[in-house]
Amino acid sequence: MAAEKRKDRPAHSLIAGTIAGAVEGAATYPTELVKTKMQLQGSQQYVAQGGQVYRGAMDCARATVQTQGIRGLYRGLTPMLLGNAAKAGVRFLTYDTVKAWLSDDRGRLSMPRTMLAGLCAGVIEGGTVVAPSETIKTRLIHDQCMPRQNTYRGMVHCVQVAVREEGVRGIYRGVVPVMARQGANSCVRFAAYDTLKQWALGFRPPEERDYLPFAYSFAIGMAAGIVTVYATMPIDVVKTRMQSPSASLEYRNSLHCAYRVVSDEGVRALWKGATPRLSRLMFSGAIVFAVYEEVIKALRNSAV
Repeated sequence: MAAEKRKDRPAHSLIAGTIAGAVEGAATYPTELVKTKMQLQGSQQYVAQGGQVYRGAMDCARATVQTQGIRGLYRGLTPMLLGNAAKAGVRFLTYDTVKAWLSDDRGRLSMPRTMLAGLCAGVIEGGTVVAPSETIKTRLIHDQCMPRQNTYRGMVHCVQVAVREEGVRGIYRGVVPVMARQGANSCVRFAAYDTLKQWALGFRPPEERDYLPFAYSFAIGMAAGIVTVYATMPIDVVKTRMQSPSASLEYRNSLHCAYRVVSDEGVRALWKGATPRLSRLMFSGAIVFAVYEEVIKALRNSAV
């Protein structure tokens, strides 16, 4: 007879999510940097300020290494790493909490309820953690692309400059598209992951259906990442443009930004940076879900 399924404590979700987010952020950051650079370069203000233009993702990565060394691929890592760890912790804590509220007596969720739980998790992480961390990351990467670099000496100095020039709102620029992107990301990613996970668990013996092996979680997380990229790419492009230092000179709001991107650069520009983002989210999804499952397993088996 299979053992009764143990409910995870909220603290376990927070700890496992934070660890998974930190591992994933450190492992995939160079692709995030390349994606952000590719998305910034279509802006008229970016061009007017003499920002470097790249022919593609590989050219961007190669030029960054040639001019700034390998360390250049990790410009803006600190705010991204801290933000990634915190957002993953908040995401999994919120998702597991809302999921518990919405589950039936057997612990099952319908697809709409799974998507709602994911949406709630994404919106909350976007508004509390992701917006400020990604604004700072985007400013640091934008600075790296300009002819006269070193506007910011580091993460703390960047925050000080943003707050001094624009107030606290300066580090929450683009919060609406950030919340929209994170909500859409988590909605799609959790729905895809949970659907594929339940399908995979169906092939395991009844006594082993409480846990997936690392390789299974890795593969399913990767598949969920692929789906997420193409479903949410336009929101991500608008988010990046709205967080650039020159956004207030060019766009009135997120909708105006989307309109300008399409009118100035064509519809395909809404998927600019899709290749590096695909590389990142494929592996980020694989890493974050696989590490999360392993940490949760370890916490369940411990006295913590």
